[in-house]
Amino acid sequence: MAHATHRETIPRLKRAEGQVRGIIGMIEDERYCMDILIQLQAVKAALRKAEDEILKGHAAHCVEDAIASGNPQHQRKKFEELVDLVGRFSS
Repeated sequence: MAHATHRETIPRLKRAEGQVRGIIGMIEDERYCMDILIQLQAVKAALRKAEDEILKGHAAHCVEDAIASGNPQHQRKKFEELVDLVGRFSS
């Protein structure tokens, strides 16, 4: 579902995309390894922030809608999705 959270995350992802292109250029130019590593950390942080925003949006919209629906199957499905996601993050 493309809601406001997704649209708000697009600029963040485009900045990360630009950073990755910059890193490729740094590698092609044989820049200092530490500078490349610092930029890689910055990209990872930007992606984590985008991931957090999407997860918060999911909880605020999709999970909230499932709870409000009163439908136990729908609620269970959304709960299981979150549990699966947390399991992936912890591995």
